[in-house]
Amino acid sequence: MAGGGVANGGNTAADLGAWICFEDEAGQGLRPPKGTTWGRRGRTPVVRVTARGTHRVSLAALVAVKPGRRPRLIYRAHAYHGRKDEKKGFDEGDYIRLLDAAHQQLGGPIVLVWDNLNTHRSARMRRYLAARDWLTVFYLPPYAPELNPVEGVWAHLKRSLANLVKHTIDQLITLIKTRLKRIQHRPALLNGLLAHTHLPLW
Repeated sequence: MAGGGVANGGNTAADLGAWICFEDEAGQGLRPPKGTTWGRRGRTPVVRVTARGTHRVSLAALVAVKPGRRPRLIYRAHAYHGRKDEKKGFDEGDYIRLLDAAHQQLGGPIVLVWDNLNTHRSARMRRYLAARDWLTVFYLPPYAPELNPVEGVWAHLKRSLANLVKHTIDQLITLIKTRLKRIQHRPALLNGLLAHTHLPLW
């Protein structure tokens, strides 16, 4: 089932006894995000990075919220090593497997809120969504990242990766998973990211 916006998302979730799940994607290559650091006076710290630019980690995550329950972070990560037979990122099947896993973990219906990415609106995705009677979908307005708490997850993650050098994509994906697992165990942080959106969810 699909809807047009998020204005009635809170009422819909309350009516259904559902979780509201915000979804978003991000990516990270082997070149780390820039950040400030301490160093000896007169000696600028230097971070040496690899020049290989095609290797990349693709990320997709849900922040799930429901009254009386602690917020949840559910994510998937995909490593692209630059090989010809590899997918570069997520496709419709990967997104729907993430949603199916969330439905199983959360144990109830889901009101999904995500952006207007082409993959989210493709004919294949519409067929997947229509086949799941426990799922109601709302689309964020264009260019409104401030309404999605998962954007805050990515910002927090990238700050934690600043100036850290990993020489292989497998090292990087291991580090990213460790950082995201830490966020999973910080419900106060997730609540803060939800509050930052200023959305009247209930």
